[in-house]
Amino acid sequence: MLWNIFVGLSILWVISEIAIGWYTRSGSTTASKHDRNSLRLLWIIITASVSIGVWGARHGLGDLPLPHPPLLIGGMLLIVLGLILRWSSVFTLKRFFTSNVDILPDHQLIQHGVYGKIRHPAYAGALLSFFGLGIALGSWFSLTIIFLPITAIFLYRIRLEEAALREAFGKEYEIYCQKTSRLIPGIF
Repeated sequence: MLWNIFVGLSILWVISEIAIGWYTRSGSTTASKHDRNSLRLLWIIITASVSIGVWGARHGLGDLPLPHPPLLIGGMLLIVLGLILRWSSVFTLKRFFTSNVDILPDHQLIQHGVYGKIRHPAYAGALLSFFGLGIALGSWFSLTIIFLPITAIFLYRIRLEEAALREAFGKEYEIYCQKTSRLIPGIF
C-alpha cells in the first residue's frame, strides 16, 4: 500500500516537472546566453542520478539500518513539502518563472512570498524532494547518488541565474541578496 502511494507520488512529481518545463520555457533569444545549456545538463544529471539511485536501492546497496516503512513515509513527506515549496515559487513568480535561465524584457525582481526569505525556493523545493526520494528508497547509496550530483547542478544553475539577475537588476539585486538566503533561510 505505502509503496503504491510512493509510486503514484513519484509519477505525479515527474508529470508536474515535465509540465513546468514545457509551459515555462522561455523562447527569448537571450535564454541561451544565460542558460548555457544548464537545463539540458540538469535533466541529464537528474535522470542518471535517479536511475542509478533507484537501481541501487532495488539491489540492496547501502540499506539504511532503520525499518523501511518510517523511511518511506518520512521520504514521501519531504517530497510533498518540496513540491509545495517548488510549486508555490512557480505561482509566486508567475510568468517570470522560466525553466531555462533567462531574463524577460519587462522582468521584475519579485521579493514577496517565499522570495522574501530565500532567493531560489524552486531549487530549494526540488532539492528537498530529491533528499526525500533518497530517504524513501531507504539506502544511503541512493541518497548520496541522487542528492549530491543534483545539488551540484542546482548550485551551478544558481550561479548562472544570479549572474543574469545581477546584470539585469544591479544594485537592487545586491540589496535583495543581503536580505535573503540562497536556499535555506538564515543558513545558506
